[in-house]
Formats: sequence, C-alpha cells, structure tokens
Amino acid sequence: MFMRHWLTSAFAAVAALIVGLAVSACGSTSTPQDVTAIRHVFVITLENEGYATTFSSTTQAPYLANTLASQGALVQQYYGTGHVSLDNYISMISGQSPTVDTDNDCTTYEDMTTTGTTTDGQVIGTGCVYPASVKTLPDQLTAAGFTWKGYEEDMGNNPTRESATCGHPTLNTTDATQTAEAATQTYPADMYATRHDPFMYFHSIIDSPDCATNVVNLTNLQTDLQSVATTPNFSFITPNLCDDGHDTDCVNGDPGGLTSANTFLQKWVPLITSSPAFQKDGLLIINFDESSYASAPVITDTSESYTFTGTTCCSEQPGPNLAAYPQTSSLVYDGFTVNLTKTNYGGDQTGAVMISKFIKPGTVSTVPYNHYSMLRTIETIFGVGYLGYAGQSGLATMGTDIFTNLH
Repeated sequence: MFMRHWLTSAFAAVAALIVGLAVSACGSTSTPQDVTAIRHVFVITLENEGYATTFSSTTQAPYLANTLASQGALVQQYYGTGHVSLDNYISMISGQSPTVDTDNDCTTYEDMTTTGTTTDGQVIGTGCVYPASVKTLPDQLTAAGFTWKGYEEDMGNNPTRESATCGHPTLNTTDATQTAEAATQTYPADMYATRHDPFMYFHSIIDSPDCATNVVNLTNLQTDLQSVATTPNFSFITPNLCDDGHDTDCVNGDPGGLTSANTFLQKWVPLITSSPAFQKDGLLIINFDESSYASAPVITDTSESYTFTGTTCCSEQPGPNLAAYPQTSSLVYDGFTVNLTKTNYGGDQTGAVMISKFIKPGTVSTVPYNHYSMLRTIETIFGVGYLGYAGQSGLATMGTDIFTNLH
C-alpha cells in the first residue's frame, strides 16, 4: 500500500446497511463441531479501505457492501494486523508478525537474516523472505493431503519483470513490481505486485517445484472451478493493483479504488459461488489487508505524508522485531517519497464478508477478529494445527456467530 490514493477519513460515520441475524460480541463464538464439513475455502483480499468507508450508505462498492453481505455474514469487527501491506499478507498464511522490512513492504526483495525463534513461533530477524524452516498454511495443507493455489492477477503479463508462475523478483534485488506498469507495444499492462502475493516470501514455497503449478495467473481460476476435482481446497485470490482497490486513475485507464474492486467482485464472485466445489462445501472470505489512511495526507510536489492510527483487536502482539511506537519511516518510489507515521502496530478496522451455505443470509457478527483469527479458522477447518500467532492463547476461532447454519 502506498501513495496517491482514495483517502477517505477513517473516522467517517458508520451506517449499518445489513438487516438480518445480528449476533453480539457477548454471544457464542464456539466453533461448530462439524466445521470440517467445509472443504473448499476461497479468500479474496482487497486493499486499503476502512469499515466506515466500505460499508457506509455512500459506498462505492455496493455489490460487496449490500448484495454480498446480505447473502452471507458481515463481519463488522474484522481488523488488519499492520500497516502498510506485506506484513498483513504474511500474517494471513503463516501467523508471523512483521520484521522492520515486511512492515515497510520490502522494496528490496531480500533474504531474511535470523537470530532465533520465540517460544510462540515468531522468527527473530530482519529481511523479507523467510527460510525454508518457517512453515506456512500451504505447507500444512500439502502435508495433510489437501491442495492449494494462489491466483495472481496480471502475474507474468510482462515476463521480463516476473514469471507467469511463481513470479517474484530476483533475490536481493530491487522489487520492480512495487508500481503498476502501463501497457507497451510488446506487453499488456502489468499491475501485479509481489508484496500482495504472500507465497513469494517463503523459501518453503518458492524453492519447491510445486510453486510453478500452485502460484499462477488468475486466468487459471475459471478453468479450475469447472469441477470439484480441479478446485483446490484452499484458493487465495489477489486482484491486480487496480482491481484490488489500491490504485486510483489506474495505468490501464480504469478508475481503481472501491469502484474497480466492486467490478472485480461482480465478475469473479458469481463464478466462484456457482462452481461445483463451492456449492458442495465452500466458504468465500472477502477481506481487506488493512484500513485506509487515518489522516488526510500532507502533499508536496515530491512527497506525501500519512499517519496511521494502527488500532488492534484480539490481544494482538507486535512481535519481537519492531521498535517502540510511534514510528516514522520513508519509502521512495521513482524519486517520490512517502513518509509514514505509525502510532501503533495494528491495521485498523476493515470489516469482512463471508459467504457459504453454512452461513445464513443476513448474518451480522460483531465479534472481533483479525488476520490471525482467519488463519486459525482455516487451520481448524482442515485440522492442521496452528502456526505462529494463530495459536495465540485466547485468540477466537470464527464460530457460531458466523457459521449460523452449522450445528
């Protein structure tokens, strides 16, 4: 996440749009015993909007905020785990907290230097790409006999920048995918961002020959959805920098922001929810990596400055690698400087939407959850144990407040 963007105040008034089955935070959050009836989980991660913006009465994403939320569960108190982007994606599939580098989007795609591991599974070190000893949800699923794929929009559009499968920069070089690339006479626009593809930050994945078949361009998804047998048990779907809502005035001429995110969902969600695997035993989770900026930017010709609130939930811990807050840092993109002030280490309230035949339409949950909670829930579904902060004592697994059609 960075620069020249949307910038709706995170303090906008929240309007409740969904009328249905509301479950309060003091209600039951126990996990249904038959949660393992879910065998296909789809996650679509969007970018950089707060709950008050996405789910307001003036939302630019009415398909998400109104149509899809009414078809399943609106999870009002869903939180990101950090700012700016990459640390959130890493937490979703590994339970790892940030390093100084992942907390600032790893503009250099570099190996981690580690000095140890905490008792709760947190790697101590600096850098971006975790050693092969650090396991992920895909590693757990493979070991348990389940299948998984990452579907990455635009990956490989410009094959001189990144491969169309398992696409990432060369180790220990500058990450050229930090900004969207306009179309040329040779290649279409390439708006793939490695930092939004969490699989690329683990040697256990990128060093495996399976990476080329498991991390692929989004165009493969429609074919894979044709049968239960070809649909992975876990699918992580990353739109490009325009369709995920990150950019505005996109390099392909699209508006970006929530408008383009809404259009993306209108295309892909019906393909998922009408697929045989989803109809049989599927769960779709639509979340955001983090909330929008908490303050209006201070803008000059050469820089922009932002302040993040960094609100947390769920007794989230900062991990062993970050200094005390508040923190300031600067990122440089093509000579333009983005100055960041983070007053705390959280990712603020984003909300999420979940759809499944195991969820009654119109469900509203007010129980607090975050990315670690989502990982814990998926690990519970597949019975594979908990990684890192997904195993934190007292962390809630998504339960009967959401899965209102499971008993």
